[in-house]
Amino acid sequence: MEIKKWNEVDSQKNPHGIDARKLYDTEHAQVVHLLLKPGEKLKRHITPVDAVFYVLQGTGIVEVGDEKKEVGADTLIDSPARVPHCWYNESDEDLRVLVIKVPKPTTSTKIL
Repeated sequence: MEIKKWNEVDSQKNPHGIDARKLYDTEHAQVVHLLLKPGEKLKRHITPVDAVFYVLQGTGIVEVGDEKKEVGADTLIDSPARVPHCWYNESDEDLRVLVIKVPKPTTSTKIL
């Protein structure tokens, strides 16, 4: 059994310039913990696989395709493959989001 705490895993450099920590990475799936500080946002991008977002803490704005919604903790959001998506933290508190990609991407994310 392998146990990881998100805050004990090193943040990885990424094109969004945010705190992103890969918690799980196998040939089948990938799980990444995102921490967006107040005022931070992702660059709008497309992933080649389905993604599921689960808000762990805070309130943020999620954009998937043409829809934009404010969401809070304990919310799950589906983001289909090849549909542009983005996250914005316009609040004054940290936003923590778990990203689950299935199957594991074999090509890179495309920033729009």
